[in-house]
Amino acid sequence: MTGPVGRDLSVYVHVPFCAVRCGYCDFNTYTATELGGGGSQAEYPVNAMAEMDLTLAADRATGYEYSQVSTVFFGGGTPTLLPADDLVAMLDHLRSLTPLAADAEVTTEANPDSVTRASLSRLADGGITRVSIGMQSAVPSVLATLDRTHDPERIPQVVQWAKEAGLQVSLDLIYGTPGETLADVETSVRAALACEVDHLSAYSLIIEGNTAMARQLRRGELEAPDPDDMADKYELVDDLATAAGLSWYEVSNWARTPEHRSRHNLAYWRGEDWWGIGPGAHRHRDGLRAWNVKHPSRYARMIAADEAPVADSEQVDPQDRLVERIMLELRIADGLDVEVVPPDRRSLLEVHRDRGHLDPVALEGGRAVLTRSGRLLADAVIRDLVP
Repeated sequence: MTGPVGRDLSVYVHVPFCAVRCGYCDFNTYTATELGGGGSQAEYPVNAMAEMDLTLAADRATGYEYSQVSTVFFGGGTPTLLPADDLVAMLDHLRSLTPLAADAEVTTEANPDSVTRASLSRLADGGITRVSIGMQSAVPSVLATLDRTHDPERIPQVVQWAKEAGLQVSLDLIYGTPGETLADVETSVRAALACEVDHLSAYSLIIEGNTAMARQLRRGELEAPDPDDMADKYELVDDLATAAGLSWYEVSNWARTPEHRSRHNLAYWRGEDWWGIGPGAHRHRDGLRAWNVKHPSRYARMIAADEAPVADSEQVDPQDRLVERIMLELRIADGLDVEVVPPDRRSLLEVHRDRGHLDPVALEGGRAVLTRSGRLLADAVIRDLVP
């Protein structure tokens, strides 16, 4: 198989290390005590750079040659548990393989207690342009339920350090934690907005079945989130963010201007191509999905054997790609081209317009764009439109 030459590429680098495992988290992350047999934090950057080499060679062997990298995202885990020099070294190595666009967006996630003024300055000097800080809440009792260990009063200081370094800043919130009140959410959102950031993410808590929090629910130690309460909290977030001059551009994300949107995440939502580097990372290339082995030790052994650390892959068929396109593009404010919707489902666009779920002006112009009530019922709208 050969592919086109000259497309832009996004790159996700998964750093699978955390100081503490949060009770709600089901991401592929490990604390130091869970690691054995290689795959340590100290070894990780060299292994990740070697995987970049292997991935580039695999792409070239099938005729894919990307003109430039337009976005990079260091996620986790907690990427900033690694020294800033390590993140910069990985970025430099990537740049040596495929040119970085002059206006590339380069983001790292960070916990408030995993960065310093000096480390943020080093990241900015090394080419990082944006930091996404896991604030989650400004209320100590909510943070305790989430097993978050940072002091909420540290957030304004960290944001100020990042701004002084020249970094764009996003603050990430979670709403719907068991025991959290509407007033708690308001406190958290107002605290985030008081930092005068240009991007805010607010995600409803989803309690996955294999997490410590799910076990607490099963034991009756916590109450399950109530859907109506979650909707009230979402509307509160949207009201406060909008009043502060931020506009929604994806169901769970608000930005001050289009330039402040997360271009990396938009690449996912628009089905573009990306590399996934690191244990458990996923990649996508023109409908071909692949994902890496999860455990850092096995990952390290495969890299040491000069073997691509891929666990499996699949070629997504056209029907499934269509379903994914509808699901993802309908979540963003740019909306979905109505011509993408199967002809036998298009009458349902008008049904949802009449129910107040789709913007009538946008629909008249050929785009399906969710209203706020539509955002609250996005899954139901999507189910009606997919074949």
